Amino acid sequence: MGQPASQAAAFYKDVSKSGKLWTCKDDGGNPAPKTSSGKRAMPFWSSLSRVEKIIKNVPAYSKFEPQEVSWEDFETKWAPDLQEHGLLIGVNWSGARATGYDLEPNDVLANVNHQRHQNTLQW
Repeated sequence: MGQPASQAAAFYKDVSKSGKLWTCKDDGGNPAPKTSSGKRAMPFWSSLSRVEKIIKNVPAYSKFEPQEVSWEDFETKWAPDLQEHGLLIGVNWSGARATGYDLEPNDVLANVNHQRHQNTLQW
């Protein structure tokens, strides 16, 4: 499993257990840089420490502050809004340039909810 795939798997697992995720914001709002495909993606991370690491180590994010989002708000407000505006979701971006998988909002919802369901089936 490559780095982006392992980061995405950790995202689904962590968010399904904690019921929250993180993005970042500044006075202008949330970042949504263009991806290699030309679409914009808003990054989300599965823990405060992950977003803090990006803010600390990636110059383009140095002026942002962490923003916690409950899974319920993400599922009912954020994801539908991102979908409506044609934005992708960057999951657990990492590294010197803060990159990783960029997915359709509905795919992120499906993957986290699948993981949540798997968690309830475990002993």
